[in-house]
Amino acid sequence: MRAWWARRSWRTRITLLVGLVALVALLAVGRLGAGLLYSAVVRSGDAPLVERAAAAASVVRAGGALPPGVRVVDLAGDPVDGRGPRPVDADAVRVLAAGQPVTVFGAPDGSRRWVAVPAPAPDGSPRLVLASRDLVGAATLVSDAAPWLVVAVLVAAAAVALAAWTGTRAALRPVDRMRAAAAALPPGARLPVPSSGDELADLAEEINALLARRDDAVARLERFTGEAAHELRSPIAALRAQADVAVAHPAEAPDPATWRAVAREAERLSSLVGDLLALARADAGDRMPARPVDLVDAVGDALARLPEDGAVAVTLWAPMPVAVAATPAEVAIVLDNVLANARRHARTVVHVSVVPAGRWVRLLVDDDGPGIAPDDRARVFDRFTRLAPGEGEGTGLGLALVARLVAGRDGTVRVTGSPDGGARLVVRWPAC
Repeated sequence: MRAWWARRSWRTRITLLVGLVALVALLAVGRLGAGLLYSAVVRSGDAPLVERAAAAASVVRAGGALPPGVRVVDLAGDPVDGRGPRPVDADAVRVLAAGQPVTVFGAPDGSRRWVAVPAPAPDGSPRLVLASRDLVGAATLVSDAAPWLVVAVLVAAAAVALAAWTGTRAALRPVDRMRAAAAALPPGARLPVPSSGDELADLAEEINALLARRDDAVARLERFTGEAAHELRSPIAALRAQADVAVAHPAEAPDPATWRAVAREAERLSSLVGDLLALARADAGDRMPARPVDLVDAVGDALARLPEDGAVAVTLWAPMPVAVAATPAEVAIVLDNVLANARRHARTVVHVSVVPAGRWVRLLVDDDGPGIAPDDRARVFDRFTRLAPGEGEGTGLGLALVARLVAGRDGTVRVTGSPDGGARLVVRWPAC
C-alpha cells in the first residue's frame, strides 16, 4: 500500500485525502443530524403526553375511574392501579419524579416515551401518573431518511473531492509551467520570476540561484580542464622531443645535458600531476578526520625536506609548541608549497614564524623578494596563476592547493607585505 501511494501524483494524493476527510466528516455530521432528527421527533410528542397525564391526574385526585393508556405508581415505582407489573424501573421513576421525560429502549412492547405528572391520592399519599407512547413512528421516519442521508453524504464527499482535484490542478499549473520552462532552458538562461512575490516566486529565485551555481561550477571545470591540458602539454612535448631525437639517431648516445632536461621535465610533469590529484581530492571534500598536529615539528620536517640552496637562508621562530586541527599529510603539503614558493622568490632569506593566537595558530612566511602587488594578492590563489610565467618554475597550483586545504579545516590564507620588503604569507589554522 505504501509503494502504491508513493507512485501517485501529489494531485491524486491531495484529492484522495481531502475526499476521505470530507467523507468521514460528512458521515459524522449525518450521524449527528439523524440523532437530532430522532430526538426532535421524540420531543415533539411530549406535550400531548403531558396533557393526557395531567387529565388523568385530576381523576386520581378526585378518586374517579382511571382512563385507559395511563399508569399510576407510588414514588418507589410500584404500581397502584392494578393494571399489571411496574411499567418502568426505579431509576426511570426517579427521573420522571424530577419532571424529566424518559425513553425506554428494548421494552417488550417496543421502545416507549414516558412522562409523569404528580397527583395525590384521595387519602393524601403521593402518586405519579404516567403516560406513554410508542416510538415506532420516529424510528420509521429516521430509517426512511437514512438512505437519502447516506446518498447526500456520498454526493457531497464526491463534490468536495472534485473541487479538491480542480483546485489542486489550478494551484499546480504554474508549477507545471515552471517545470516545462526549466526543462527547455538553454545554457546560461534563467527562469522568469513571477511578480506575485509568493512561494512560487521564491522557488523560481532558488532555482535560478541553483542554475547560477551549476553554470559557475561548469565554467570552472571547463577552465580548469583547459588550463590543465595546457600546462601538461609543455612537459609532455619536451619529453616527446627528446624521445624523437633519440629515435631518429639511435647510434648517438644522448649527452648528460639531455638526460638532465628529461629528468627535469619528468619531475615537473610528476609534480603537476600530483598537485592536480591533491587538488581534485580537496575539491571533492575527501578529507580524513582532523587530529592534533604539532606545527613546529612539521615546519622542522618541511625545512629538512628543502633542497640545498646556499643563496637563500631559511630561519624558524617558534616560542612554544602548538598543535593545529588537521592531518599530517595536509600540513606537509601546505608547508612544502608555501616554503618552496617563498624561497623561489626570495633574494637572500626566508623567515618562518609560528605564533599561537587564542583559538588559532598563525604561520607567517616572510621573504625579501620583489613582493606581490596589492592587486595580485588575491589572484595568486587561483589555479595555474604565475605572476612571472617567464621564469618557468612551479606548476601554478601550489598556493591554490594551500588555500583549498586550509579552507577545508575552516582556516584562512592571505598575502600581505613583509617587513623584509617582499611578501608575507599568513596561514591561520584552528588550534587543537
